[in-house]
Amino acid sequence: MLAVPMLEQTVQIVSNERDTDSYFRLVLRAPQIAPLIQPGQFAHVRVLPLKGALLRRPFSIFQVTGDTFSILYKTVGQGTEALARMGSGEELSAIAPLGHGFTVPRRGGETPLLVAGGYGMAAMYLLAQRSPQKGIVFVGGRRRIDILCEKEFEALGWDVRTTTEDGSHGEKGLVTQPLLKELKRKAPYRKVFACGPTGMLGAVGKIAGEFNVPAELSMDEHMCCGVGVCLTCVIPIKTGDGWEYQRTCTEGPVFDAREVVWETVK
Repeated sequence: MLAVPMLEQTVQIVSNERDTDSYFRLVLRAPQIAPLIQPGQFAHVRVLPLKGALLRRPFSIFQVTGDTFSILYKTVGQGTEALARMGSGEELSAIAPLGHGFTVPRRGGETPLLVAGGYGMAAMYLLAQRSPQKGIVFVGGRRRIDILCEKEFEALGWDVRTTTEDGSHGEKGLVTQPLLKELKRKAPYRKVFACGPTGMLGAVGKIAGEFNVPAELSMDEHMCCGVGVCLTCVIPIKTGDGWEYQRTCTEGPVFDAREVVWETVK
């Protein structure tokens, strides 16, 4: 596997604005990092004002524009709450781009089917933007406020199909339901790409396998170091004569669904 270039830099906040409810969009100026970013990679960020916080926080990279990249994040704890209070001109420490991302579809190849749960949408946008082959985006969330980026995907010319568990937006149910319906059409040459909670990814991988459709999944595992040293983010991956643990921060976060040993994934 080829080494992925990465840089550790102090980056400047361009904007940090509320998106919906507790979700924020953070734009960072990083002229050396931005050109290196590939779809599905992530950034490991340290909030400098939090002097006592030793660990960085991983965020999927959402968009790349010129010398900037952006992330979508939800305030869920001390770190992200401190991040939400920061504004334009302030600085963060970032290591990026990290991990091996998605395989960008080629023109005339398989039709891409993107499946995202919650802010798993953040990891999918750059893939859709850089894919010459347009397809379908299946977006799922618990409530309306958990549905992100619909307009951005529609602006790219993709077919966006939305589900919410409470029925407050789009079709009521799980995001896997419209995916299953689409795969039952048995149209040729499709490939699934997904990012979201582990349970959703397992269901997507199973469905893709049942229809013999290839699938790449961005695995949702807790990370500490983000650079392959601490081994806290490992998942079981099949090998020729069994399986072995691989790190989602370096060998992943994107894996072939057929290679994941799902019965041992927590």
